[in-house]
Amino acid sequence: MEWQQLEYFQKLANIQHMTRAAELLSISQPALSRSIARLEDELGVPLFERQGRSIILNRYGAMFLKRVNNIMQEYQDGLHEIQELVDPNQGEVSLGFLHTLGTNVVPDLIRLFRKEFPDIHFQLIQNHTHTQLKQLKSGELDLSLLAAMEVEKPIQWTELWRDELYLIVPIYHPLAMKKSITLKELADESFILLKKGYALRITVDEIFEKVGITPKITFVGDEVGTVAGFVANGLGFSLLPDGEEINPRKIAKIHISDVKCERIIGMAWAEGRYLSPAAKQFQKFILDFFEARKKASKEHK
Repeated sequence: MEWQQLEYFQKLANIQHMTRAAELLSISQPALSRSIARLEDELGVPLFERQGRSIILNRYGAMFLKRVNNIMQEYQDGLHEIQELVDPNQGEVSLGFLHTLGTNVVPDLIRLFRKEFPDIHFQLIQNHTHTQLKQLKSGELDLSLLAAMEVEKPIQWTELWRDELYLIVPIYHPLAMKKSITLKELADESFILLKKGYALRITVDEIFEKVGITPKITFVGDEVGTVAGFVANGLGFSLLPDGEEINPRKIAKIHISDVKCERIIGMAWAEGRYLSPAAKQFQKFILDFFEARKKASKEHK
């Protein structure tokens, strides 16, 4: 059974006149007759009653027409949905990002982008770097904003910006008054970090390794907000980027002076996988936005 046969049948069933239906389909009447005959052979029942020059839909044909109409409507609905998705001004972008970027960075980017493309919608998924990489490979995500990690093909990653990581301590702690400190001064302190395997934890472990310190870890958490909350309550120190989780009424942040403390954030996508025009628009917007920010920063210096 071919799609064309269904189209021909639907038209003839609605017109119930072989010559007029053939004219509307821009085919010859014999070609239409042969197509309907093949369809009836495949189904094993006649679909029309032929009375001289007249052709009337029978009960089998009426039953089959309901199904064909549903099939055609589903096809049209699917076609319409896809056309909306691939419209560069009306499509949808599936964006993944780290939890720490959800309080200000991602909302700001989307707000600025939608000033130019107000009808593009977003499917937003917050997750950890490893999970996002899997979602990119599976096609669940178009683009991801995640920390620098070793990636394998087909994943492509490009740096966008860098965040300084600060020592954070309770606001009432004696160290809270310091503007800078060395990690070596903190060799005997207790730390609260994210769980192993998280991108930020990998970065922090590498920083401690550079200065030859094995931190004393008293707690590990799933979220930056949880870690910050434990620090605020005097349960240890941590290394975190500045953000909404760092409540200045409860936590002080201190610059680390003896080693470069930073995390690198970039954008990732799956090379060779289809990106809708809307996703490409957003990808270009992000790249242009951070390139302009880098230039402005250099000019300011």
